[in-house]
Amino acid sequence: MAKAAKELNGKEKAAMLMISMGPDVAAQVYKHLNEDEIERLTLHISQIRKVDSEVKENIIEQFHQIALAQDYISQGGIGYAKTVLEKAVGRSEAMDIINRLTSTLQVRPFDFARKADPGQILNFIQNEHPQTIALILSYLDSSQAGQILSELPQELQGDIARRIAIMDRTSPEIINEVEQILERKLSATVSQDFTQAGGVESVVDVLNGVDRATEKTILDALEIQDPELAEEIKKRMFVFEDIVILDNRAIQRVIREVQNEDMLLALKAASEEVKEILFQNMSQRMAENFKEEMEFMGPVRLRDVEEAQSGIVGIIRKLEDAGEVVIARGGGDDIIV
Repeated sequence: MAKAAKELNGKEKAAMLMISMGPDVAAQVYKHLNEDEIERLTLHISQIRKVDSEVKENIIEQFHQIALAQDYISQGGIGYAKTVLEKAVGRSEAMDIINRLTSTLQVRPFDFARKADPGQILNFIQNEHPQTIALILSYLDSSQAGQILSELPQELQGDIARRIAIMDRTSPEIINEVEQILERKLSATVSQDFTQAGGVESVVDVLNGVDRATEKTILDALEIQDPELAEEIKKRMFVFEDIVILDNRAIQRVIREVQNEDMLLALKAASEEVKEILFQNMSQRMAENFKEEMEFMGPVRLRDVEEAQSGIVGIIRKLEDAGEVVIARGGGDDIIV
């Protein structure tokens, strides 16, 4: 006896949907799948002998609803999608569709806020508790969060950056409560598991989006509050591979400052793009010497390479502090005239 649509699992439904759409459309879908997905889907398709017309219609309808819901989410967020779907199919069915979709897409909290103007978000959160501000910023796009952090009072910036960096896990109840305050129409659909946000990488992303003055203010404050954390953030703010974003004059200045032995070690594990841009900014003779020495260089310890690269990054940051090189950042302070 054939299964009803509600008894089928996701893979079986996907296989039946492919069969129902025909080989031409299915072939186009396959182009967007990886090898493992293609293998599993093909296996399920091969095991199906016949698709009941009622089941087929039910699966197509489910797919249509989920596709519409995804479109609504992209237009106005989860809250908007839920509102539209409730009017179309009722509250219970709308929640079922949203839950199926968000579990598939793993939609992060504050999805609606990532489509909002940073200035609007700033107006709402600037008087909130620093922990609430840190929670919201940790879920926004780094460019948004950077702009907002730049506009907050300087005495708060370091504290909020620190809170983002040490943030580990926040309970769904707290996230839901903050979401509902930020956007009353948002229906909380986050997973009941604990959601991870924040951390050092998160605050680094945020600081990479602020202007140099704001970055310095925040790092100075962090050095007083938590020197080890400040040092860890500094190490990740600009990595050796980021040399490619410097202009030619800055790269030439760095080359003059770095010992040849350190540059040789650093280039040992560098990308071709980094090697090329550094060679382009050396004299022809110097570049040829480096290439020749690299060709005959034996194996070296990765730790030595990383130390050499880290040392060069330190030199770049010192040169930046001295105003001798400029690292492109968010904001308008880095415009050269």
